[in-house]
Amino acid sequence: MDSAGASRNSRIVSANASNCAAVIPCRDEARAVDDVVRGVRLHLDTVIVVDDASRDDTASKASAAGAVVLRQEEHRGKGDSLAKGWKEAARRGCVWVLHMDGDGQHSPADIPRFLTASTERIPLWIGNRFNNPAAIPWARRLVNRWMSRQLSQLAGIDIPDSQCGYRLMHLPTLMSLRIQTRHFEIESELCVAFARAGKQLGFVPVEVRYGAEVSKISPLRDAIRWGRWYAAARRGR
Repeated sequence: MDSAGASRNSRIVSANASNCAAVIPCRDEARAVDDVVRGVRLHLDTVIVVDDASRDDTASKASAAGAVVLRQEEHRGKGDSLAKGWKEAARRGCVWVLHMDGDGQHSPADIPRFLTASTERIPLWIGNRFNNPAAIPWARRLVNRWMSRQLSQLAGIDIPDSQCGYRLMHLPTLMSLRIQTRHFEIESELCVAFARAGKQLGFVPVEVRYGAEVSKISPLRDAIRWGRWYAAARRGR
């Protein structure tokens, strides 16, 4: 595990099964969400699934597998769902949140790596899939590398995998930041917001898993949203 510097913040306690909640934003993930929830519950006591107006039985399957389910009646986006999950985790007294996707792309078996990393008391740990880049579909690999270069320049640190949604974040630090995006650009904003606030980022090698999942990203619409956010972030340097 590598990090952007050594931690000096002794106020951050390390993450464990009882003080960390998994927050899983979902839209139409009935195919995989129950297996994901069961896998996470082997490592964490609290799993929060935010169902973003799914048109299938995502909510019922997640609940049956043991998750706390929060329902969005209208489709609001990944960033909005995550923010709702953060608030619920804080209400339950958690001090860490672990972001995972509900489609099975992130392996629950990697959770202990994040928990172990948190002993370094760095407030944001990001999964790094580029220890095995050949396993990433080439188009996603190229786009991710380009975006990571742009974000590394904005943040002033090297971010090897800026678009990995598998992350562990110290909740009080997160809640002190002004996070505004409500869709897929949330991954980029979090990287830059932590770095610009003088917070340290760490990176945890994670398994690369691509299978039957279908990306919810709209190439045109979400590229436009990201471009608008990026332009605004550059102006705010």
